[in-house]
Amino acid sequence: MSTDVTPMRIDGEAVTTDEDAPVLSPYDGHEIGRVPVGTAADIDRAVAVARARHRDGAMPAHRRAEILDEAVRVLGAHQEELAQTISAEAAKPISTARIEAARSLDTFRFAATAARTLTGEMIPMDAAISGGGKLGFTLRVPVGVLGAISPFNFPLNLVAHKVAPAIAAGCPIVLKPASATPLTALLLARLLEDEAGLPPGWLNVVTVPGRVADHLVTHDDVAAISFTGSPEVGWNIRARAPRKRVGLELGNNAPVIVHRDADLDSAVPKITLGGFSYSGQTCIAVQRLYVHDDIADEFLDRLTTSVAELVTGDPADPATNVSALINAGETDRVAASIDEAVDGGATATTGGTRDDHGVLLPTVLTDVTDDMTVCRAEAFGPVVGVQRYRDVDAAFASANDTRYGLQAAIFTNDLQLGIEAAHRLDFGGVCVNEVPTFRADQMPYGGIRDSGNTKEGPAWAVREMTEERMVVIQR
Repeated sequence: MSTDVTPMRIDGEAVTTDEDAPVLSPYDGHEIGRVPVGTAADIDRAVAVARARHRDGAMPAHRRAEILDEAVRVLGAHQEELAQTISAEAAKPISTARIEAARSLDTFRFAATAARTLTGEMIPMDAAISGGGKLGFTLRVPVGVLGAISPFNFPLNLVAHKVAPAIAAGCPIVLKPASATPLTALLLARLLEDEAGLPPGWLNVVTVPGRVADHLVTHDDVAAISFTGSPEVGWNIRARAPRKRVGLELGNNAPVIVHRDADLDSAVPKITLGGFSYSGQTCIAVQRLYVHDDIADEFLDRLTTSVAELVTGDPADPATNVSALINAGETDRVAASIDEAVDGGATATTGGTRDDHGVLLPTVLTDVTDDMTVCRAEAFGPVVGVQRYRDVDAAFASANDTRYGLQAAIFTNDLQLGIEAAHRLDFGGVCVNEVPTFRADQMPYGGIRDSGNTKEGPAWAVREMTEERMVVIQR
């Protein structure tokens, strides 16, 4: 990949600055590109352009939907380019990066549907004496400029979950992509403008350092913020922007209960994928496993074998399942939590060390306890912890004993227990006989407590990005 500077996109123009920064491969550190180091002035310009588009009025819904439909076609034609860019800058195994690129098509496809179906509602005015002779209804109108801040782990599809609904809602966007993975977002913006017909100024991408992004959060002309990332940063944004609409999609430490009647032929491969896809760097990665004592030995043997067979290495190799974490500091952090657990009495049945390239090997820990960091915090790395239980009520209690609340799961062939879990697992989403790592891009997705305060999925996100305006007409 060329190391030429990939410019920012503001008002349809390629924008560079006096300073640029490298984008490095997390796997081996080689430079894969460069981006401008933007400033607060670049944010000001991007916001001014976006506000002008908002004041001009949103495009008609049919035109927004047509652009989103065309985006599906364009992104479909550039799947391999997008996947290779994701893989290079995020160290995401190429097979997994191709899945992310394919998923982005659904995100735009469902956003097009949302653009065509977004509507208000009729209000029965004459239900009150004062409303006699009046017609009342609501309109959904764009909230204004959306400031979008996206994370490194899904540099295309999590950007798409902000950009596509915003287009559907009629909101101009100023996007600040993760500093570690800006190239995919810049490629997306170029494709949307140059090939999908998105008019200039509706998507502006600024590659500013994290410390400068606060200017976007507090900018008076930004009406709404959409942030995906850590709870600490997210809630700080919420506190610093009390008058804005702030949507937060934050962390998790997803629990999975494996009951004694679970189908292990199904559960083990799903849990392996859910725990270790993209090295566990997803907020709904399987992390805490509560396994019934009757099947715990067999389950642990099967899971250990399955995880030990995962291939670590170069993300560009199609055989690779697990590659480097986003940076060396993250690798050290996850390794330290594993060491802490082992020192506290846990056992690594596989993994727990690094390979010759410094990649942390996929790790299964048994005999962990709820007070260990690998259970209390969000691991965001290739490690799962296994505990045994006898009483399913205790398993529910342990699963719920967390400050997070994004998604949880249970494996069982008991329909009644599955329904019970749906009611008793206190999370934004509950999966039965599927891992909590599952997400379809059209479903409502979001958590409670420190996992966030919003629902993503185009049909839900467009409502977060619009205001309900009351209209009253006197007959």
